[in-house]
Amino acid sequence: MRPSTNIFASERRSRRAWFLCFCLTLVSAGAQMRDNQDRTMVCDNRWGDRRLESFCEVREQTLTTAGRLDVDGRHNGSISVKGWKQSGILVRAKVQTRAHTEAEARSLGSQVRIDFAPGRVRAEGPSTRGREHWDVSYEIFVPHGSDLSLRAHNGGIAISDVRGQIDFDTVNGGVSLTRLAGNVRGRTVNGGLSINLEGNRWDGAGLDAETTNGGVSMVLPDGYSARLETGTVNGGMQVDFPVTIQGRISKRLEVQIGSGGPPIRAVTTNGGVSIRQKSRSI
Repeated sequence: MRPSTNIFASERRSRRAWFLCFCLTLVSAGAQMRDNQDRTMVCDNRWGDRRLESFCEVREQTLTTAGRLDVDGRHNGSISVKGWKQSGILVRAKVQTRAHTEAEARSLGSQVRIDFAPGRVRAEGPSTRGREHWDVSYEIFVPHGSDLSLRAHNGGIAISDVRGQIDFDTVNGGVSLTRLAGNVRGRTVNGGLSINLEGNRWDGAGLDAETTNGGVSMVLPDGYSARLETGTVNGGMQVDFPVTIQGRISKRLEVQIGSGGPPIRAVTTNGGVSIRQKSRSI
């Protein structure tokens, strides 16, 4: 007996419906990430000791994508990484110096070298004495699907609109994580954590972030699904939406929100915790 054509038609409709749903899911996930084009890092006159002269310049270098980008900012300075739709990497390095005279400050700046090797960005410069000082901050634009390793010292780290294997570490500086995906892990010692989530759930293995001295502020869309872990040792905790807790109530929260999903972990030792929801964009 020949199978009914109605069965084949039903199967084709089912496949088309599944494929359409799958594509819409991909479009929805991709639409959360923004195409960052604005170059916001500039020199200004508010930096440094007013008793000293200062020098500042922004250097730019375009790199080819190398799979993973390692940024070593551990001398001093902040790191900002932004995802965009272009295939290459744009590194903007702001070199700042201060010294007793304008000529000395400019000379000090000329001795600061930025190593733009494939897959690696770092700065080298002369030893300083007294109040003389130099540092380098970075504004970097990378393809959305980039792997990152970021290190800073006496500077914050900000990452937005990137999906990949991401790890970060800073000693004295806050951390801002916005519209990320993939496997994200990192910490700061003295600085707060600011986390802004988008979409319905985390796309990837999860997020694991912590600070020793600083607060945790997390914003997620209404109806977000995840396995949420947060907490503090010394500080208050505020969650502005209902959660179900079983057992002893403490300053540590491990709970499934929505239908669950990849783990979202953000904890502190000394600092408050604030978790709040925002209305979903239409």
